Amino acid sequence: MDSPASAIGRTFTPPPPMPSAPYGLEQLDPSGPLFPGARIDGSDFGGTPAPVYVDGEMIAEQFSMETEVQGYRLEDFLTLAAQNNPTIRQARLQISAQTAKALQAGLYPNPTLNYIGEQIGVDVEGDKDSPGEFQGMTVTQRFVTAGKLKLSREKYMRRAHVSEHLAMAQQFRVCNDVRIHFFRALAAREIVELRKELLKTAEDSAVTARELYNQGQATRPQVRKSSIALQRARLDVLSAENHYRESFRRLVAIVGVDLTDGVVSGDLMPQGEPLSYQEAMSLVLTESPELAAARAKLAADRVTLSREQVEWVPDIVAEGGAGYNFEAKETTAAAGVSIELPVFDRNQGTIRQAQLDYRRQQEEIRRTELMLGQQMANVYQQYLTALQIATEYDRVIIPEARLAYQELLESYKANRVDWPTVLDAQMDYFDSRLTRVQHLEQVRTNEVLVRGYLLHGGLMAAPGPTPPGHIDAVAKPR
Repeated sequence: MDSPASAIGRTFTPPPPMPSAPYGLEQLDPSGPLFPGARIDGSDFGGTPAPVYVDGEMIAEQFSMETEVQGYRLEDFLTLAAQNNPTIRQARLQISAQTAKALQAGLYPNPTLNYIGEQIGVDVEGDKDSPGEFQGMTVTQRFVTAGKLKLSREKYMRRAHVSEHLAMAQQFRVCNDVRIHFFRALAAREIVELRKELLKTAEDSAVTARELYNQGQATRPQVRKSSIALQRARLDVLSAENHYRESFRRLVAIVGVDLTDGVVSGDLMPQGEPLSYQEAMSLVLTESPELAAARAKLAADRVTLSREQVEWVPDIVAEGGAGYNFEAKETTAAAGVSIELPVFDRNQGTIRQAQLDYRRQQEEIRRTELMLGQQMANVYQQYLTALQIATEYDRVIIPEARLAYQELLESYKANRVDWPTVLDAQMDYFDSRLTRVQHLEQVRTNEVLVRGYLLHGGLMAAPGPTPPGHIDAVAKPR
């Protein structure tokens, strides 16, 4: 007796459907679970990302890079930052503040007008309420000796010179930060384009997997794996676009002007010959604004010491005036001169403090040199390593990966290799290009620091010319 005919080979089961695009914010449900309870079966794909709201607002499903019409170059951001970054204006105001102190410190003391009435209301013969013995006015003037006012003005003018170097350092901080964030945004932009290429590849692979399934050359698990790879590629594109948005907005924050989302345009490849470590150290030790400010501060401390060394020299206070002597019934004059005797206080403590501040600033110069050397060792190592890796990816790895992919693709057309082998080679090729972009980003960011005297932090408050704990003797500058 014949057995019943088997259904295998007679019934065709369609492949699982292609997954839908990941949710944008307008599709996300803030009240939904992080992981939906629905399970994947033969006709459903439940692997979509979790619903999310941000500040009650839904973000667009996709950041359309193609529809952006506003393009920005590095020069545009540098110009805007020079005009609008608040820390640059703060640094310039520090210069004005020190010149204002210099003006005040060199001003001569104002004279003092005194009224003098002696023995007012004393009883005299014929007048019980007399105007007194003497009524008059005197003027008192302090005459500053030992060139104190000149030294005070010179001290604050030298501090203004320190502020000029600090303002230059702040400008480098801002410009370096603009360059660093620009290159990061540029690299993020290139990564978006690479992710879109990978997405196109994943879409083609998903279609190919279904065609192979229809021809009986692929299984349903293989089709599902292609759907998973497709959805991951879509999420990678969304993540790359979000990262580009973040990089662009960080750049805009340094500039200090609200700009609409746009596309940065430029070249991520290094420009010019690479610097050697000796050239980089020589550059930073001879031209660093931080070192120039420290040396200018030493000159200001030298003048401060000279100023304190003459503080004990007494000023001359002269007083003169005229009035009417009612007892003698005639006009009389008054005159006087006073001088402080520096018997106990000869400004010994402040002179000693100024001497120690001067010695401390000498050590500060050396400390700054050593700190710059330590920072340069780290930054230059990262710069050189990234440059070597990026160069070899350009020279060897990417061309070899491209040729391997092309050769395997030709072999697949000749039925000598299977399709997954071609996909692996293609992924190696794209991964190599992605790694190259990441290392080029490191090259450019560290190159900016190497050539920009290691200065960064474009939104840090501009420092003043006087460090904490430094001498600043009186409320009124001297």
